[in-house]
Amino acid sequence: MAEVKLFRTWSSPFALRIVWALKLKDVPYDTIFEDLANKSSLLLQFNPVHKKVPVLVHNGKSVAESFVILEYIEETWKHNPLLPEDPYDRATARFWAKFGEEKVLLSIWEAFNSEGKEQEECIVKAKENLKYLEEELKGKKFFGGERIGFADIALGWLADYEGVFEEVASMKLIAEDEFPLLSEWKRTFADAPIIKENWPPRDKLVIKFQAIREASLLKKLGN
Repeated sequence: MAEVKLFRTWSSPFALRIVWALKLKDVPYDTIFEDLANKSSLLLQFNPVHKKVPVLVHNGKSVAESFVILEYIEETWKHNPLLPEDPYDRATARFWAKFGEEKVLLSIWEAFNSEGKEQEECIVKAKENLKYLEEELKGKKFFGGERIGFADIALGWLADYEGVFEEVASMKLIAEDEFPLLSEWKRTFADAPIIKENWPPRDKLVIKFQAIREASLLKKLGN
């Protein structure tokens, strides 16, 4: 039997992508929880370049970076596919995954780590990106169609972490009346059993991101 290990932290949304993918494909694995303030020698051995989580180790060989790991999982365990068969549809799924990472996440993170007029401007920018996701969901249950796919896993952090960001930073990004399809997708995705079972404790996330935001704002004041 293949040996699969996942190096992660309890709170990393990037590592959660790997948890969801492995569980959707029924791949058994062992979890090694890391403290990034005191990284283990194994983590440094298996990811010497970035020294970050997630890292997947399969039969002693390591794969790093969440999207690269997702592709590896998809190619290694072909049952319960995350990507569709059609090449165009596969490319589309990868496009939205990349858009979510480079545009949506970045713009929401900028809004989260700002306040006042700067935050208002960042929220406008973030909503412009979210509108593209709203448009893409027309006529669909998930970004992958009728079931959870690659793009849903890539964007899955929106279904929980985005709400934590809103709470901590006292902002509203995804309102039901403005983003009805995205709001419904968030609920449907978050409530899927495999997804729901693996969310980190919300109260702990709030405390963690409160500390991150406070440190970021203090740093800005220092500059």
